[in-house]
Amino acid sequence: MTKALGNIFKIPELRDRVLFTLLALIAFRIGIFIPIPGINQAAWTSALGGMQNSAAGGFINFFDVFAGGALKRFSIFVFSVTPYINASIILQLLSSVLPSLKEMLKEGESGRKKFASMTRKLTIIIALLQGFGLSISALNYRMQSIPSYIFIILATVSTIAGTMFLLWIGEMITEKGIGNGISVLIFAGIVSRYPGYAAQALIGLTPLEWIILLTIVVIIVVATVAVQTSERRINVQYAKRVVGNKIYGGASTYIPIKVNGGGVIPIIFASAIMTLPSMISRATANKIDDKIFGIGSALYLVIYGLLVFFFTYFYSSVVLDPNEVSDNIKNYGGFIPGIRPGKPTTKYITTVMTRVTFIGALFLVVLALLPYVIRGTAGVQIWIGGTSTLIAVGVALDILQQMESHMIARQYEGFMKKGKLRGRR
Repeated sequence: MTKALGNIFKIPELRDRVLFTLLALIAFRIGIFIPIPGINQAAWTSALGGMQNSAAGGFINFFDVFAGGALKRFSIFVFSVTPYINASIILQLLSSVLPSLKEMLKEGESGRKKFASMTRKLTIIIALLQGFGLSISALNYRMQSIPSYIFIILATVSTIAGTMFLLWIGEMITEKGIGNGISVLIFAGIVSRYPGYAAQALIGLTPLEWIILLTIVVIIVVATVAVQTSERRINVQYAKRVVGNKIYGGASTYIPIKVNGGGVIPIIFASAIMTLPSMISRATANKIDDKIFGIGSALYLVIYGLLVFFFTYFYSSVVLDPNEVSDNIKNYGGFIPGIRPGKPTTKYITTVMTRVTFIGALFLVVLALLPYVIRGTAGVQIWIGGTSTLIAVGVALDILQQMESHMIARQYEGFMKKGKLRGRR
C-alpha cells in the first residue's frame, strides 16, 4: 500500500489529477462553513436540535449526512448536489416511459449532451423550489433586522448558486480530477462526519461496546464490498453469420445482473416517503404521535423496510428490462444455452433477476435499518450503514480502480491484486 501511494506521485498526470481533486474538496469544505446571509445560526441550530427525536429529525440527520453538515449550519451548500441527483433520477425514470427521452439517449454523444443540459435545467428548477421552501421554513430564525422578503430572496438565490457551483466543481473533478465528481463530493460529505461519530462513540460507549461497534463497522464494509461487486452472469452464445465475404458472431458473452442493481436509490426513495407523515402533520397543524411514526418506532421501521424492499425490485426492473434484453439477444442472433429465444428467454431472465434481486433487497433492508438499531441499542447518534456506507464504499472502489488503471498502464504496481474486483457468478 505504501509503495502504491508513492507511485501516485511518480506519474505526473495521476499526481495532477489527485492534487486537483484535493483542492476541489478543500473548496467544498470551506463552503460548508459559509452561512446563508441573514440567518441566526444559534436559533436555527437550536430548532434542529429540538426535532432530533421526531420523524422529521430522522430525515434531517439523514439529509445532513449527504450535505456534510451544511444543513445544520444553514450553509450556501445546504442542498449539496441533491437537486442534481433528484433531477437525474427523475429524468432516468421518465426515459423508461417516454419514447422521446429514450431515443435521445440512443443518439450517441449529441443525445447525451442534450440529456445533460435538460438535467442541469431541471436541477435549477428543483433547487429553486427547495430553496424557496427552506427560506420560508427558516423565516422565524432569521436576523430580525432583515425584512422577510429580502431574506427569502437572499436564501433562495444563495442555495441555487451554491448547488450550481458544486455541480460545476463536480464536472471539473470528473474532467480533470479522479473519480466521478458528483459522487466524490457526496463521498467527502459523508466521510467528514466519521471523526464526529468516532468521538461520540469514545465518549458514550464503554471499551467493550466500542469493540463491538468497530466489529460491526468492519462487517458492514466487507459485506457492502461483496454485494456491490457481485453479479449473476447469464451466458449468451452468438451463432456465426455470413454477411458477404465476412463471418460475424460465433462469440460467447454474458449478461451481468448485479445483486444490488438499484444501488442507493431504493433507500433514498423510501426515506423521502417516510417523511410525508411528518410534513403533512406540520402543514395541517395536526400532530402525529411520535410513538407511531417517530424515528425508530416499530411501525416506522416495518414500513420503511417494506418500502426499501419494494423500490429495490421496482428500480431494478427499470434499469434492466427483460423484454428489451431478450429482443436484443434475438435480433443479434444470440441465445441462452438451453433456453429457446423469445418468451422463454424473457421468462428465464425475469426468474434470474427476481432471485438475485431478492438477495439484494434483503441486504438493503438490513443496511437501511441498521443505523436505527445501533442508535436504539447504543444510545449514540451514529448513522452507520444505509445509504452512506453504500456510497462511501462504492466511490472508494471507483477511485481506487481509476488510480489502478493509471498505474498499471505505466507498469507500476497498483493498490489491488489482479482479480480482486471481479464480479462473482
